[in-house]
Amino acid sequence: MTTVQQAAAPSRRTTAPAPAKRAAERPAKRLSSSLIQAVLIIIGLVWLTPAAGLFLSSLRSEEANASSGWWQALTSPGQLSFDNYSALLKDSGIVQAFWNTVLISVPTTIAVVVIAALAGYAFAWLEFPGRDWIFLLVVAMLVVPVQIGLLPVAKMFGALGLFGSIPGVVLFHTAYGLPFAIFLLRNFFAEIPKEMLEAARMDGGGEWRIFCQLVLPLGRPAIASLAIFQFLWVWNDMLVALLFADNESQPLTVALQSQMRQFGSNIGVLAPGAFLSLIVPLVVFFAFQRQFVQGIMAGSVK
Repeated sequence: MTTVQQAAAPSRRTTAPAPAKRAAERPAKRLSSSLIQAVLIIIGLVWLTPAAGLFLSSLRSEEANASSGWWQALTSPGQLSFDNYSALLKDSGIVQAFWNTVLISVPTTIAVVVIAALAGYAFAWLEFPGRDWIFLLVVAMLVVPVQIGLLPVAKMFGALGLFGSIPGVVLFHTAYGLPFAIFLLRNFFAEIPKEMLEAARMDGGGEWRIFCQLVLPLGRPAIASLAIFQFLWVWNDMLVALLFADNESQPLTVALQSQMRQFGSNIGVLAPGAFLSLIVPLVVFFAFQRQFVQGIMAGSVK
C-alpha cells in the first residue's frame, strides 16, 4: 500500500460511519419532536379546560350545577340545553351591556391603532424640533399607573359632561393605550430599511403616500398584534368602566359583576354571561393568530 493510500484509508474509515450516524439521529429527532408536540397538546388542553368547564356549566340547569360538577355532563349529555342562553338574551340589561362593550372596545382599538401608526411613523422617519424629547416623554408615560389618573380625569370628564358616558370611557382607554402603542410601532417602523423610503421619495412619493402604500403594509404584523392586545385589554376591563360608566353605558364585565352582587351564585345567569364575555376575545385571537405570531416574531428576526 502506497503512502497516499495509507493516508487516505483512515479518512475513509472516519467518514464512512457518517450516514449511519445520521440515520441513527433521525428516530431521536422524531421522538423529540413527538414529545414536544405531546407536551404542547397537554398544555393546550389544560389551558382550555376552564373555558370548556364554563361552557358546559352554562348549558346545565342551576339545579344540576348545584348538585354536581360540570364534568358530569360528559357522561350525561341529555342535561345540556340552551335555555340559559335564551333567558340571558331576553335580559335587556345584559344585551345592552354586550353592545356597550362592543361600542367601547372597537372605537378604542381603531383610534389607538390609527393614532399610534401615524405617530410611530413620525417619530421614526420625520425630522421635527424636539422629536427625541417628545418620544422620551411618551416612553416615560408607560410607567404611570392607570390608578393615578382616575380621580383627576373623572373630575375633568365631569366638567366636560363626559362622565358616565361611552365616549368618556373610550377617551380614557385611548389616552392610556397610546404610549405603549406609539412605542411599539415606532420601534417596528424604525427597522424598515432606510433605502426603501429614500427610493420611494426619489420616485416622487410624498410622506402620506409612503406611509399608506409602503409603511403600513410592511407594518401589518405589528399593527395586528397591537390591535389584538388593545382589544383584549379594553374588552376585559372592569376598573375603568366601573368608575366612568353609568348604568346606561356599563359594559358586560360591570353588568356581570352587578348580577353577582344582586343574585349571588346564580350560575344560570352568570355562566352564560361569562362565557359570552369570554368567547369574543377567543374568536378574535384565533382569527388573527397568524398576524399575532408574525408581529411577536418580527423583532427577533430583524
